[in-house]
Amino acid sequence: MTTLPKTVEQIVGERVEAAIRKREHILKKEEACRLIFSESDWLAGLIVDKYDSYIVIQVNTLGMERLKELVVKKLVEKLEVLGVYEKSDSSVRSKEGLSTSCGWLYGSGPEVIFYQSEDLTLAADLKGQKTGAFLDQRFNARALEPYADSKVCLDVFSYTGNFSLHLLKYGAKHVKLVDYSERSLQIAEQLLKMNGFEGRYELINENAFDWLKRESASQERYDLIVLDPPSFAKSSASKVSAQRGHKEINLRAMKLLKKPGILVSSCCTQVLSEADFEQVLQDSAQDCKVEAGILYRGSQPADHPVLLNVPETRYLKFHIMSIWRRDQ
Repeated sequence: MTTLPKTVEQIVGERVEAAIRKREHILKKEEACRLIFSESDWLAGLIVDKYDSYIVIQVNTLGMERLKELVVKKLVEKLEVLGVYEKSDSSVRSKEGLSTSCGWLYGSGPEVIFYQSEDLTLAADLKGQKTGAFLDQRFNARALEPYADSKVCLDVFSYTGNFSLHLLKYGAKHVKLVDYSERSLQIAEQLLKMNGFEGRYELINENAFDWLKRESASQERYDLIVLDPPSFAKSSASKVSAQRGHKEINLRAMKLLKKPGILVSSCCTQVLSEADFEQVLQDSAQDCKVEAGILYRGSQPADHPVLLNVPETRYLKFHIMSIWRRDQ
């Protein structure tokens, strides 16, 4: 008996189902989860995130654009959702001859989707970055628990306050949030109030590089600093520039820390390996005349799987470090 070859539609449908099936154990515990992670789920050009009863998709390739309706149909079949929103606004679409495409493809919902992460209320802003929230950092934020109690903290590139909210939950005395996006800080403040953290935070709407440069010359010092910048390079041609950018912010943060202090530094620049990133951190410490000891290494969670034969699928580097003077 001759077996007919599978159609593209059948293959894509099966891969969408397989991706969801791989995450069933996560969906039982988490309201927010990445359902499809592009090449890692053999669906290149497709990102799908779930926030409570809503799904946000991002399509970055021409081939996946032509299969978008099928993907949405499969997602709605397999999951109970109120709406599917497309947030395909990445600059990479232009290389595929595609324009920006944002809007509800199924059902409808709010501009800001609130969801629970353990006992915190967080938010996905459909007018913000990526698919609205950074789900890859949720477990790294939880790793701050042993270091937050009674600390005066600084959260740079704070976006809507994921790290700040966790720091305050774990007992931080005060957190200062710095971000260039006024809208993101407005949502962060809403979340800070919703979670009961009034009076324990300050919002600064400014370019993080400019603010760090000016603040490092001040007398203000912090017990714990979080750096969670966006990617500094889109291609290997920009690798050296990305290294300079990461060195600048880490060096200035080390100067702003009390000694000893805790530096939490993240890098999602794909063209920088973990070894590259750690070299940047070491160079920063050497120039600042301090020692840096790694307390915790983190990466992306299981719903952002890494394929060993596709090194590009591993992109997130996350370090919690103790920083102290060499004479201490």
